[in-house]
Amino acid sequence: MHPALALRAAGMDAISRLRLSSFDPDRLIQKTRRNTGLKDFGDDALRESITRLFDSYRLESSLTLIGRIAMLRDASRLLETRLRLNAFWREHPSIGKQPIRRPIFITGIPRSGTTLLHGLLAQDTANRAPLTWEVMFPLPAPPGARDRDAGIRRTARMLKWMDRLAPGFRAVHPLGATLPQECLAITSYTFQSPQFHTTCSTPSYEAWLSRREHCPEYAFHRQFLQHLQWCRPDERWVLKAPSHLYTLAALLTTYPDAAIVQTHRDPMAVIGSVASLTEVLYGAFSHRVDRAAIGREVLERWSDALGRADRVRAKASGVEGRFLDVGYHELVADPLRVVRTLYDGLGMELTADTQRRMRRFLDDNPKDRYGKHRYSLTRFGLDAAEVGERFSEYRERHEVLPEVS
Repeated sequence: MHPALALRAAGMDAISRLRLSSFDPDRLIQKTRRNTGLKDFGDDALRESITRLFDSYRLESSLTLIGRIAMLRDASRLLETRLRLNAFWREHPSIGKQPIRRPIFITGIPRSGTTLLHGLLAQDTANRAPLTWEVMFPLPAPPGARDRDAGIRRTARMLKWMDRLAPGFRAVHPLGATLPQECLAITSYTFQSPQFHTTCSTPSYEAWLSRREHCPEYAFHRQFLQHLQWCRPDERWVLKAPSHLYTLAALLTTYPDAAIVQTHRDPMAVIGSVASLTEVLYGAFSHRVDRAAIGREVLERWSDALGRADRVRAKASGVEGRFLDVGYHELVADPLRVVRTLYDGLGMELTADTQRRMRRFLDDNPKDRYGKHRYSLTRFGLDAAEVGERFSEYRERHEVLPEVS
């Protein structure tokens, strides 16, 4: 979950306590254990991950006071929830026996329709997408609790702070307590997640993360889905994150029967948009925002991600129905036709009731509902010819249509 959303929960007392705090992993771990009375995080590598992240925050992120408070508060929330989840899983070993059968993962370069497609497939009552509130507050309400929807309301209150800190964010990405959430919010509990470098500049952390073997993150991801499924069973999982492009090999190792739906769009129309979103988020938490560095970072990150994904796909392409491709233009022009094609490819039934739900979702969520997002490559020091050359093989391989800006 985004660190900005943790501010609402902090309150003035917590802000006063955190304002001079240092990013000390041992101190935070000890404090969380003391507050919860629990000791076992269930992951021996957790301390190294937090240390790498905190070093990056201290040395590279140029965090404001608000930024420091948000990052520390979010880390505290993640650690506390991780402790409580691990204790809950020990008490209920049947959670680990929950079968996760042929999950559907939606991925693709950002701004290529992954959120739209995820939202559409979530309208099918036979599908299950993890929702923002249950990812942020995954523990079930205690027996006898009167307020069964406390997590939803608490999340909704926190989301309002996102609008205040980064008012341009909603125009780029929808927010809502009961909307489907991305998988990187789940893996953030491992402190090995792209979630963190979407919020502020952490280049050394990102470089360390890119060199890691990612199966441990997906092992936690699977256990988290089993937990949610144990609380509310019998649905087929539909999941989403552009960042799965980086880690497709680990994903398929953990979920060998997964179906991968990859969306495609001309990167020339995407890179400037992603850089603009990054600028909005960095600006909410940092003293200094280097647009040229953001442009280079975004270009390198997503050219690398698409290259990694294509290499994995080339090795795993022999499995029938494993990969399905969706063009952005086709999705935007006729979403339901694309969904029908997907359902046929996945061997799933698309009922009349589901189609009605999907039409209602489209009516309720028109494009540019919260304003048009404007951006350019030149604002971030990027040359159109270089960007085009960097993605030329990808565009040719997947027959991606060029877009006129």
